[in-house]
Amino acid sequence: MRLLLDTQVFLWFLEDSRKLGKLPRKLIVEAEEVLISAASIWEAAIKTGIGKLDVSSENLIAGISASGFTELPVRASHAAIVQSLPHHHRDPFDRLLVAQAIYEPLHLITADALLKQYSELVTVV
Repeated sequence: MRLLLDTQVFLWFLEDSRKLGKLPRKLIVEAEEVLISAASIWEAAIKTGIGKLDVSSENLIAGISASGFTELPVRASHAAIVQSLPHHHRDPFDRLLVAQAIYEPLHLITADALLKQYSELVTVV
C-alpha cells in the first residue's frame, strides 16, 4: 500500500508521539511506500512563521529521507483537482493533500475526520 501522510501525522511520526497510535504506526512501517507532500512542509513553515507551530523546516525535510519516505512535489495536475472537490473542508493544505491522494492514487492517513467525506482513500487515525 502507498501512503500519503498529512502534516500532523508526519509530525507525530517524527516525534514518536503516542498520539499516532500503534495501528497507524504499523501501517506506516509496513507500507510499500510513504510519501510526504511538499505542501506539508509549506504548511508547517507558515504555521511556524505565525507562531502556531515550533518546528524547523530543515528538520522536516531531513526527516523525510531519514524516515525512508519519499517527497511528493505539488504538481499542476494536483492543484487542478482542488477545484472539483466539494467544500467539506476549508483548509487549503488539506484540500491539496486530498487532491494529491486522489490523483496519484495514495491512501491519505490523517487525524482530521472531516477529510473522510472526500474519498475512500482517506483513513482517519
